[in-house]
Amino acid sequence: MTKRSTKKTTAAAVPVLGTRALNRATLDRQLLLRRSPLSALAAVEHLVGLQAQEVKPPYYALAARLDGFTPEELSGLLADRATVRIVTMRSTIHLHSADDSLTLRPLVQPARDREINYFRKGLVGVDLDRLAVLARELVEAEPRTMKQLREALGGEWPDADPQSLAVAARCKLPLVQVTPRGMWGRGAQVALTTAEHWLGRPTEPAASAQATVLRYLGAFGPASVKDMQTWSGLTRMRDAFERLRPELVTFRDENGVELFDLPDAPRPDPDTPAPPRFLPEFDNLLLSHADRTRVIPPANRGRTWQANTVYCPLLVDGFLAGVWRILDEALVIEEFTELTKAQRGEVAQEAERMLSVMHPEASYDIRFGTVIP
Repeated sequence: MTKRSTKKTTAAAVPVLGTRALNRATLDRQLLLRRSPLSALAAVEHLVGLQAQEVKPPYYALAARLDGFTPEELSGLLADRATVRIVTMRSTIHLHSADDSLTLRPLVQPARDREINYFRKGLVGVDLDRLAVLARELVEAEPRTMKQLREALGGEWPDADPQSLAVAARCKLPLVQVTPRGMWGRGAQVALTTAEHWLGRPTEPAASAQATVLRYLGAFGPASVKDMQTWSGLTRMRDAFERLRPELVTFRDENGVELFDLPDAPRPDPDTPAPPRFLPEFDNLLLSHADRTRVIPPANRGRTWQANTVYCPLLVDGFLAGVWRILDEALVIEEFTELTKAQRGEVAQEAERMLSVMHPEASYDIRFGTVIP
């Protein structure tokens, strides 16, 4: 009887974090409750990289988070090779510091190896180790586009699928996009070489799973094991969390899911004000948890994309509340639910600030209308 009673008491003693509490904690870690004085490089490292499937999103991501940021600051980091664009988390292109690219890519290599399996029908008879050696020789001789990789590797394996060959090379090797690709205002096609060649130093030992869990919690916590796996694309991370358990604090969400966190990490009052923020498409804030309700209300789930088009999210009171787009000479904002007059005023003020940072030489109208056709 006593033992059963103790279990109930222990379970009841685990604090529960509601949706707003999780929202404010995550926004704080994501530098979205107030703008941070961090440099662009320090912010990229704190956030463990930025989604960079397209050129512009990392710039808008930092403009929403940093005080004093200019696009030229991030462009300079790319030009100086202090940051790179490389496939890491979830098999998507991320912008990482040079140091992180050399340790995080080896960490997620098992996921890249699994990705090759999706293309195995096009790789029959291909020696993947030999492919990696040949691809490395090609891209280190000079940066190559994916088209050039397909053509060169296809000459070696004419019966294989050319696209599968190029994808396999990208999975086997830590390929970075060389500049001027990724620089603000500089259009350029994607050309690839290895991280080691571009940075002039060898790949370092993979970051440990435990160290990466701690960094993830510092940028996205409190979070569950599944949340971290969703962010990273890795599997079987439970052991890393369990080894860290003595160093962490635990909570439950409103559905009873166990959440882990750093003991001294900020967990603001759920009523802490959260200013409007204009985020880019694919921002990691919206993609890095298995349960995304801490940012995306259930009614707005899936509303930032239609067919093959992804739209930029607008946060109001910390939650997804609409989308936005710069179209011709106007910044158009579409609300998912009607905002109050005060909220519209705050959104317009934030829009003016964002435009002054990102497009100081241009003049745009700000209007509320339709973004998604």
